[in-house]
Amino acid sequence: MSSSRRHFLQSSAVLSAGILLHPQSLFAAPAIDKVRLGFIGVGLRGQNHLDLSLRRSDVHVVSICDIDEGMLATSLKMVKDSGKPEPKIYKGDVHAYRKLLEAKDIDAIIISTPWEWHKPMIIDALERGIKYVGTEVMLGITLQDHWDVVKACEKHKAQVMQLENVCYRRDVMAVMNMVRQGVFGEIIHLQGGYQHDLRGVKFNDGKTPYDSGAEFGQKGYSEAKWRTQHSVDRNGDLYPTHGIGPVAMMIDINRGNRFTKLSSFASKARGLHDYVVKKGGADHPNAKVQFKLGDVVTTQIGCANGETILLQHDTNLPRPYSLGFRVQGTKGLWMDINKSIHIEGISKPHQWEAAKEWLDKYDHPLWKKYGNDAQGAGHGGMDFFVVHAFIESVKRQTVTPQDVYDAAAWSAITPLSEISVAEGKTVDFPDFTNGKWKNRKNTFAIDDSY
Repeated sequence: MSSSRRHFLQSSAVLSAGILLHPQSLFAAPAIDKVRLGFIGVGLRGQNHLDLSLRRSDVHVVSICDIDEGMLATSLKMVKDSGKPEPKIYKGDVHAYRKLLEAKDIDAIIISTPWEWHKPMIIDALERGIKYVGTEVMLGITLQDHWDVVKACEKHKAQVMQLENVCYRRDVMAVMNMVRQGVFGEIIHLQGGYQHDLRGVKFNDGKTPYDSGAEFGQKGYSEAKWRTQHSVDRNGDLYPTHGIGPVAMMIDINRGNRFTKLSSFASKARGLHDYVVKKGGADHPNAKVQFKLGDVVTTQIGCANGETILLQHDTNLPRPYSLGFRVQGTKGLWMDINKSIHIEGISKPHQWEAAKEWLDKYDHPLWKKYGNDAQGAGHGGMDFFVVHAFIESVKRQTVTPQDVYDAAAWSAITPLSEISVAEGKTVDFPDFTNGKWKNRKNTFAIDDSY
């Protein structure tokens, strides 16, 4: 019997007995009825989290910080339109967020800033006594960044949750339900990735966010102001968490299993240069930029329990969106690219069958419970679930379902892949739990818990 199957049965038995409904309270403080929430960064992604928070009667948005006056104005209008009290605004310079963190009326913060700011902002928050930090991906830039956040989180006995929304995608959660019930048998191999044409995000004319020019940096808009520079300077899997988060939860990573080794390969870089020429012409200044990021980066990961994982990062070429999930075991497999399943002894030999009937049958209890509430939320509703999970953890003063060890392991794939590509070798994967993975239990989304 697989470890995931065995753990599912054990956890279900505990739940049915009514002994453990949610993780044990972390702090001496009682549960919170209304979370006082601060926002650092209210660009397009931050506004999405702000919108979901403003919809909730159990959240009071007390403060907002950003250095972009336009984004602040849009966010304040969102607050006004919601009928909620106006929050305190912090602005002016890149360190204005520290004044927000010094306020005494904050229970938790959500960070949605450029990647390089996540680590310092998280640690500054923890050092100022904030016990709950929700951060957009990625956790840090360098491998040391990840260790620094983990150690700070442990030192301050706080919770840092990377807001990885794809863990809550409806089909992914149904497949996780199937994994836990042994439908695929013992899990052998998994795949995922970030296969998404981002050329129109990485370049624009400074006025609109998508497909509108060849500028980036200070002349760009939204993510093009900062994200594109990573494609200039770095070569590795720059965005692994959407692919790795869901499959990591399926095979109990950091909870009885862990990543052990990683190897990455990067193709040549052509896509971004070609896009600049297409949009701005061969004489455009950005046509001279040398982009370091390979157009397709492939990463292999080995696990302590013998599973293998394949990730692909593909954001610089024309293609439809796909995260490329594949979950394969001794009895069959699911693939999202063709929306199909094959289960030996049930499916016709050597033939796919449509996944919909299976996914409907194994629809996760969380989606059955909150599906209506998630309607209208971003990314097909899964944004609702990740914000909901964070807020509920703060209210109940419990461990977040995705914790700092998950954030570090998933996000550290980026600097590790950079090392592997640059040095042409397989690298050891650090154990951010320092051995605790052997005895930790996977309670992520068991039954209808958040």
